[in-house]
Amino acid sequence: MPLVFACIAPHGSIAIPEAKPKDRPSLASATTAGMVELSRRFAAAEPDVSIVLTPHNIHVEGAMAVIDAAAVSGDLGQWGSPIALRIPIDRELSLSVRDSIRENGIPVVAVSYGANDPASAVFPMDWAVLVPAHFMGGRSEPQVPVAVVAPARDLSDDAHVRAGQAIGRAAAASRKRIALIASCDHGHGHDAKGPYGYTPKSKEFDEAVAALIGNGDGLRFSRLGSVFAREAKADSYWQMLMLEGALGQGGWKGELLSYEAPTYFGMLCAAYAPSFPDSRD
Repeated sequence: MPLVFACIAPHGSIAIPEAKPKDRPSLASATTAGMVELSRRFAAAEPDVSIVLTPHNIHVEGAMAVIDAAAVSGDLGQWGSPIALRIPIDRELSLSVRDSIRENGIPVVAVSYGANDPASAVFPMDWAVLVPAHFMGGRSEPQVPVAVVAPARDLSDDAHVRAGQAIGRAAAASRKRIALIASCDHGHGHDAKGPYGYTPKSKEFDEAVAALIGNGDGLRFSRLGSVFAREAKADSYWQMLMLEGALGQGGWKGELLSYEAPTYFGMLCAAYAPSFPDSRD
């Protein structure tokens, strides 16, 4: 069936209340509120599985990657938080997504880790999967399994849009209710004291993304171009291209829930609603 839920969600650990600095408990409060609202809408859509697009997992030269393992597991220890998750992977959907992307002529590989049998392997979970999953499905009972897809920035913008179209087709061919989460932090040059320094392009890029969503063009991110995204030091553009491809033909409408740059990077929450009637048959 078609996708039942989609969103752009940030992956900075400060979105999670328990992971905020003890001396700054209100840091990124707008983002936390946005994530809580995404969580509510995600639960209301009742997905059976989530496809998470992440920029911070495995990077394969010249190819996108789909994780083929029994589960992903990780924590936020590098950010000073003990929060940890282990989430099952829907291997059937994952391999269907891989095949669909490959049929679109885009280089893609299935990747596993550790155990030689993927059916028993546990792949490392990055924070760009863990943080959205903390709010959407990772702590529910039962957990909502995931399919994890990594873009490839050395491929063209068009390849990412077409990969998104392939993901949409894989979802439509499935009998499961599927959510699509584009895990995105935006410009990383908002603060001269941050690890990436300062560039005005970060603010310009973030404002352009928010404006596209706010004025109803929230599935035309390809207008921005990867040169702009790289200048802005964004970790979002390639996942948003895939979102554009997956939703672009389905009459989806985006709603900007929050945006802020509380530290050196921009954090944005946006929910997408389909125009087609829902069905739980």
